[in-house]
Amino acid sequence: MDFGKYLSSPEYDITIITYRDIFQSCALEKSVFSDEYKQRSAILKMDMKDIKKMNLKEGAAVYLKSPAGEVIVKVMKSDSDIAHENVAYMPNSPWSNALVQVTDNDNGVPRYKHIKASIRSAGDKDITPIRNFLNFGR
Repeated sequence: MDFGKYLSSPEYDITIITYRDIFQSCALEKSVFSDEYKQRSAILKMDMKDIKKMNLKEGAAVYLKSPAGEVIVKVMKSDSDIAHENVAYMPNSPWSNALVQVTDNDNGVPRYKHIKASIRSAGDKDITPIRNFLNFGR
C-alpha cells in the first residue's frame, strides 16, 4: 500500500523578489496568451540549495501561497552565483502579481519586491492558467 499519497508535501517559507526580464517582455509583445510568455513568466528562480532541501527538481511545479493569493509555477535554478537561500526571484507578471497584497503598508504602495509566501511541491499539477487572472466584467 502506498501511504505516501496520503501525506502532503512539506511547506517552507520563502521571500520572493520580482524583477524585469527583457526576454519575457519581448514574449509579452507577441501575446500574453502564448506558451513562450507563460514559460518565461510563470517561473520561480531559486537557489540550488533550496531546490535540493525541498526535494524538488528543476522544472517541477510548485504551489506558492501568500496572504493575497496563490499560484502554481515552475521552479528553476537561479542564474546568480551568490547564495540566496530562502529568497527566490520571479519576473513581473500576472503570476507574481497574484501574490502581492494590494496595500500592505502605511503608504498604500504594494510591496512587489518583498513578497512573503509559502512554497511546496505541486506534484503533477499544471501552471495556473493566465485566464484565471483576467477580470472580464467581474
